[in-house]
Amino acid sequence: MSAPILAVIGGGQLARMMQEEASALGVHLRTLVEAADGSAAQVTVDAPVGRADDADAVRALAAGAAALTFEHEHQDSALLSRLQAEGVPVRPAPEALLLARDKLAMRRAVDAAGLPQPAWTEIAGNAQEMRAQIGAFAAAHGWPVVLKTPRGGYDGHGVLMIDSVADLDDGEAATWLETTAAARAGNATAGTGGGGSLGGGAVTSLLVEEAVPFTRELAVLLARRPSGQIAVWPVIESVQSGGICVQAVAPAPGLDPAAARQAEHIGRTIAERNNVTGVLAVELFAVEAPEGTRLYINELAMRPHNSGHWTQDGAVTSQFAQHLRAVLDLPLGATTPTAPTTVMVNYLGGDRLPPADALARALEREPQAHIHLYGKQWRPGRKLGHVNLTTAATDPAGIDVARERAGAVVAILRGEV
Repeated sequence: MSAPILAVIGGGQLARMMQEEASALGVHLRTLVEAADGSAAQVTVDAPVGRADDADAVRALAAGAAALTFEHEHQDSALLSRLQAEGVPVRPAPEALLLARDKLAMRRAVDAAGLPQPAWTEIAGNAQEMRAQIGAFAAAHGWPVVLKTPRGGYDGHGVLMIDSVADLDDGEAATWLETTAAARAGNATAGTGGGGSLGGGAVTSLLVEEAVPFTRELAVLLARRPSGQIAVWPVIESVQSGGICVQAVAPAPGLDPAAARQAEHIGRTIAERNNVTGVLAVELFAVEAPEGTRLYINELAMRPHNSGHWTQDGAVTSQFAQHLRAVLDLPLGATTPTAPTTVMVNYLGGDRLPPADALARALEREPQAHIHLYGKQWRPGRKLGHVNLTTAATDPAGIDVARERAGAVVAILRGEV
């Protein structure tokens, strides 16, 4: 068999973990990396250096490839549309990817599909007009409200919690209003709010949402082929800190079966209505009450996602192998869990450089842990790896023990013990 070439824009840890599965499947991965020593470049033979908005670099990457896919959503839509028109299989297609790149486009599409989400509105105008629009929205839906930049946000960036109208008078929120107003007036400057957005021009409006009083956060992950086949993993619970997913538990403990079915319906509906190909992650707020669980769509991702890292060691088919299969239109693998519960804990850079023996001590501490390192230089708060741990426990106490065991491994890697 000749190895199909899959072109991937982006050279971070997600592309790195795609390469691990591509090697097993005999797929030739060609990755456009940001730096020659980056995470994916360390393990990928065919890793040209270039930017996602460099048309020549992207064209060279896609030449002869069976498909073009991504490890992040910050892409040049116009360039992708031109490539698609020229016959390059872009997966997911630019029209679908827009829903993961642009929160306003996503909110409109979710409304059109009749799926549950927080109340929201777009605000635009000068700074005072936007301030008044936020106040009017809060009068209708209550304080606090969430202010978001429609494009360019990730891991908590581009999101502000606003507790009262006074929060808009100075600080980061005021800067957002001023730079967005300036961009709308044709005077865009770099930075959040009025800053540039890859392939999308300056941000000239903002998004305001109600702050959902959620009891926990969930995610549903699925994959879809161009031919229409869909495979869904169990709904997971995610734990966020500072806008970053720090833990995931699969399946979500104690989740109302009706809520699990609704989450799957939400994921399938978004994938089918928008012709999504590859892995789709839908982040959800859950409001749990005696009368039942209400779900609200938070955000979308159209590529392997932090909430799916558990699948590497806790499911028959990992999200990385499934993404390759899906975008190459190969039959999808089983998503069946291989253990009653899998816990994933993210390894973020600690306050100091970890000692040289941290990995050896972490491996010794927990022989059942699966440690995945990304080959990144240490920096406080940076995603450097994750730890998966499977357990037979399904009760809260047993799952908490697994969380603690995986967390202890991460603490050693961070140099905290």
